[in-house]
Amino acid sequence: MSDIPKIQLQGVTKSFGDNHVLKGVDLDIGTGQSLVLIGPSASGKTLILKLILGLVEPDSGRILIDGEDVTHLTAKQRESYIRRMGMLFQQSALFDSQTVWENVAFRLLQDKNLTRAQAKSIALDTLAAVGMTPDVGELLPAEISGGMQKRVGFARAIASRPEIVLLDEPTAGLDPIMTNIINDLILENVRQLGATTISITSDLTGARKIANTIAMIYDGRIVWSGPAASLDDSDNPYIDQFVHHRAGGPIEQVERAF
Repeated sequence: MSDIPKIQLQGVTKSFGDNHVLKGVDLDIGTGQSLVLIGPSASGKTLILKLILGLVEPDSGRILIDGEDVTHLTAKQRESYIRRMGMLFQQSALFDSQTVWENVAFRLLQDKNLTRAQAKSIALDTLAAVGMTPDVGELLPAEISGGMQKRVGFARAIASRPEIVLLDEPTAGLDPIMTNIINDLILENVRQLGATTISITSDLTGARKIANTIAMIYDGRIVWSGPAASLDDSDNPYIDQFVHHRAGGPIEQVERAF
């Protein structure tokens, strides 16, 4: 295995007007590793995923994939780069007018080397991998539950077998049983893929389950990063306050909009 991290953020900053959201983020994620990013609301967690995905460019700093700087790619380079990634958005972001299998196969259907039948077959196999039967594939997103929509969103993220999987609050709004089911599916399928994964979650129990490493962002910087097993005894005041929900500590609850 290469010593070069799969994903690196080096001194990444991003502001929106006078709102300085990221103030110099440094982060390394090794190939095949699963990192969970935690932190207070509006701390820039989703923004980091958007920067890695290339939807937003940083004001300064660098983003590297396999040691290659991908911070400022051309449109053609970006198209090739984004094929290496799968993304689960916080609200699943399924297309209402397309069936479940078409949602899962969205990227596959753009592949000129695959027929529609082949794309559908892969989509149904991927749905099976997340515990859904072929008949569900013929339904519209409005006809399935929120938990099933999360599964479909996750299936879409992994259907093209990406090198990198980005998951934004994969269990948000789900009951504890469905949360455990989704976390187990993430763990099983990401391991099978061998993908490098970054997840954002407020579910610390789930974070401990799916992560090799956990990193915490606060005030625009990574204030702690370490093994998931060290979360409860990190001796870091930010982690201690966040994990134990303490009102007092270095974290100040400040509402931001960006």
